[in-house]
Amino acid sequence: MIRILLNGCNGKMGQAVTRSCMFDNNMTIVAGVDATLKAENSYPVYTEPNQVKENVDIIIDFSHPNALNGILSYAMEKSLPIVIATTGHSEAQKDFIASASNSIPVLLSANMSLGINLMLDLVKRATKMLHGPFDIEIIEKHHNQKIDAPSGTALAIADAVNAALPGNEMKYVYDRHSSMQKRTRDEIGIHSVRGGTITGEHTIIFAGNDEMIEIKHTAVSKDLFAEGALKAAAFLYDKAPGYYKMQDIFA
Repeated sequence: MIRILLNGCNGKMGQAVTRSCMFDNNMTIVAGVDATLKAENSYPVYTEPNQVKENVDIIIDFSHPNALNGILSYAMEKSLPIVIATTGHSEAQKDFIASASNSIPVLLSANMSLGINLMLDLVKRATKMLHGPFDIEIIEKHHNQKIDAPSGTALAIADAVNAALPGNEMKYVYDRHSSMQKRTRDEIGIHSVRGGTITGEHTIIFAGNDEMIEIKHTAVSKDLFAEGALKAAAFLYDKAPGYYKMQDIFA
């Protein structure tokens, strides 16, 4: 039985992971960490990682970028693998994550969905065929409580476009209200929509002369991300130190 420490356990995604884990015979959440103690859980919840008394095998982080340093430092101190599903990290935090992967197994993904990771593969293939005569735009939609914009997944899609091209040649343009000029060929437009209870929708548009191709993924429930996080934890549990991605699970 894999024993999980769930960081951000009382948030919406933390509660989704808690529900999903109840139906997994190979995993159990033994403790949680959250800044608030508002939810009722079947496991003890602490406000700081260093308060945890239980024996833990792996950490799943679905919290907030502000909590990264504390939970990642704890993981390194205890030599624990960590699945990081939180988005919106600063460049310094991204460097910290990369550095931590030298001593512990780290899996970082902006999106835990199997469908999104298939989408990233399709985006790379489409880019290789369509880049040049086709303009590329990304639209992401999320609920009105989401803090970061654009979403980590939208940036991952843009990164997938650049990864398919020599020299990462495309530049990211966020919205267009501040630029009174025509788009250039080396742009990827990235646009964010926030409203209602939209779980998550990502569309990449390849717009050419007289034709347009769209690749779109729609999430209808947070449970799919929770199940993906558990799959990631099962994958990472016995791995050597290193920097892993969600795509490694399906390789």
